[in-house]
Amino acid sequence: MSHDSSNSPRSKRLQLISDYGCTRSSKCRKPCSRSAETVSTRREAEPVRADVKGTQHLSGPGRAGLTGGPAAGRAAARAGAMAKLLSCVLGPRLYKIYRERDSERAPSSVPGTPTSVTNPHSSSWDTYYQPRALEKHADSILALASVFWSISYYSSPFAFFYLYRKGYLSLSKVVPFSHYAGTLLLLLAGVACLRGIGRWTNPQYRQFITILEATHRNHSAENKRQLANYNFDFRSWPVDFHWEEPSSRKESRGGPSRRGVALLRPEPLHRGTADTFLNRVKKLPCQITSYLVAHTLGRRMLYPGSVYLLQKALMPVLLQGQARLVEECHGRRAKLLACDGNEIDTMFVDRRGTAEPQGQKLVICCEGNAGFYEVGCVSTPLEAGYSVLGWNHPGFAGSTGVPFPQNEANAMDVVVQFAIHRLGFQPEDIILYAWSIGGFTATWAAMSYPDISAVILDASFDDLVPLALKVMPDSWRGLVTRTVRQHLNLNNAEQLCRYQGPVLLIRRTRDEIITTTVPEDIMSNRGNDLLLKFLQHRYPRVMAEEGLRVVRQWLEASSQLEEGERGSAEGFGWGPGKTRMLMGTRLSP
Repeated sequence: MSHDSSNSPRSKRLQLISDYGCTRSSKCRKPCSRSAETVSTRREAEPVRADVKGTQHLSGPGRAGLTGGPAAGRAAARAGAMAKLLSCVLGPRLYKIYRERDSERAPSSVPGTPTSVTNPHSSSWDTYYQPRALEKHADSILALASVFWSISYYSSPFAFFYLYRKGYLSLSKVVPFSHYAGTLLLLLAGVACLRGIGRWTNPQYRQFITILEATHRNHSAENKRQLANYNFDFRSWPVDFHWEEPSSRKESRGGPSRRGVALLRPEPLHRGTADTFLNRVKKLPCQITSYLVAHTLGRRMLYPGSVYLLQKALMPVLLQGQARLVEECHGRRAKLLACDGNEIDTMFVDRRGTAEPQGQKLVICCEGNAGFYEVGCVSTPLEAGYSVLGWNHPGFAGSTGVPFPQNEANAMDVVVQFAIHRLGFQPEDIILYAWSIGGFTATWAAMSYPDISAVILDASFDDLVPLALKVMPDSWRGLVTRTVRQHLNLNNAEQLCRYQGPVLLIRRTRDEIITTTVPEDIMSNRGNDLLLKFLQHRYPRVMAEEGLRVVRQWLEASSQLEEGERGSAEGFGWGPGKTRMLMGTRLSP
């Protein structure tokens, strides 16, 4: 049976479509005031129907942009909010927001910075950072957990021995304990997230984290200036100076390497013995014991300021001292990266713009074994009008690492390089001022940079071995001597003898730390031995038997009146209360 294709429904539909296309074509060929480009654009923007019923495809960028724009913007906003929340969870702890001086206020270069945050005028901005209740309580819980962890760390050897004796280290007992520990860690992670939410709801912290992220992306001067208005956990502070930054270091082969700067090595205890394999095996147990003693008990006894619990107790005092240096003395904080990877916390107070001539001189302060630049000896040169550069030992406050002699020398080297190449001081304009154990780094810098102007050693000593033997049992003499020489060798006198510039030694008449007997026995003060070794090296002919006897008698005087009497008896004409000049080295009692 045949069908007429011209009368079928399909042919009629095709015919209608053809007529519609011809009508459109004829209309387009008529004169029109619109341009061809306008018509073409309009056609591209018109909808095209597909064969699938109920489905419509839109062509052209106009309608796609109108449909996807708001949704894409909302998605980007949600992603930005989640990123900000994650930054608040992982961000550092904020301690204080310094009050900003009117002369330093400037419009913020960080996008999204409110004017009320950039230029604070309220009195609440001049106090410590006030966290919200959620952040405050969560931070307290995490701080308490940190203290318990520190106590557990230091007592872990005794706890391990106790658990072993009680039989708690079996597998049946350890597995439940690991479950408890995992649950506790999950709870602490939840507390950290709650703290992040509390920070996220605080506009002050959100503004701080925005400036911190902008500074990490772009180390511009404006970003650093804004970041300097905040006191926070120094681990998140960007590095300001690298030990390889000076061009002279990159070109020279004699500079420090990643293994550290050069130190004076002690002579072997038994000279002339053959260093055979059998002798090395015999020394191995003693070397292991010395290493363990130095890295556990010895280092913490020598540098108690590196103990976390002590730093936690001193935190309010350190924050107050740092605020005084920044707000009153216009100090500038900086992070220096040493060659061993340790980050050194420094504070620089510039007095070169003042009318006082001593402001052109820079005093680099080296603190004691429990001293910090926030509350240390930097106040003395500041009161005298000098420019001051303070720094903390490795492991102290914001500095990382552990305070062993090699790390100490590496830190001192990058501090001196920072003063010369970044701050713009010449070695002839730098004075080294050290208190107590800081004499090691000061004498090392004087030995390594002989053009330095002068060295001032206050309450320092010549060698660590006699002081270590004083506090340890006599039966440990061999172990103590070996441990100090191999791992904690603070040979101040040996390093000072290699410096040819002026030296000022200050001795404390009742020093309980660097005396080997009692404070009343002034001749047991190791500052006397430091002076005698230094004078014997610099003036060997003058410091013969007679000269050495006269100097010893003079050092035995415990008061200025007694000094004057002994000096007059020897014919030197020293009177009480007068400044003594002893063979080119100035000595103060």
